[in-house]
Amino acid sequence: MRKALYSGTFDPITIGHIDIIKASLSVFDEVVVAVAVSQNKHPMFNIDDRVKMAKNALAGLQNIKVVAFDNLLVDLASSLGILHIIRGLRAVSDFEYEFQMGYANNSLNKDLQTLFFMPKVKNVFISSSIIRELIRFDGKFEHLVPKEISKDIYAIHRHRGS
Repeated sequence: MRKALYSGTFDPITIGHIDIIKASLSVFDEVVVAVAVSQNKHPMFNIDDRVKMAKNALAGLQNIKVVAFDNLLVDLASSLGILHIIRGLRAVSDFEYEFQMGYANNSLNKDLQTLFFMPKVKNVFISSSIIRELIRFDGKFEHLVPKEISKDIYAIHRHRGS
């Protein structure tokens, strides 16, 4: 079984992320979506909420597993027996960082390969940071996230009063 690992903060998961995951499923038998704790990024949503939203957003897809992690991606991949890392590229500006990360990961595990996928053109501009700003200022964001999680976002946001 060919498995791949797609990691990110997913704060929150977007329809652009879903594009990348669907593209990955056309190449791999299983995709593990790894939600990073990433406390240094000060996420808007806690890890449990982000995992729950990812699971809800991906519930309609086969051969997907969602896990949380707080260690090196290389170590997570190793523990899961995965040799392929999926990364999304929206623009040329993403490439330099992702390219460096791919080589850094490969320097730690020579068998680990990074593959790049692109979202659909209509979703290229979408980022979790844009969505967080829209949420923070009560802007319209529902068209940028999977429909399965809009209610989750409203409930969490209202509950926290942020």
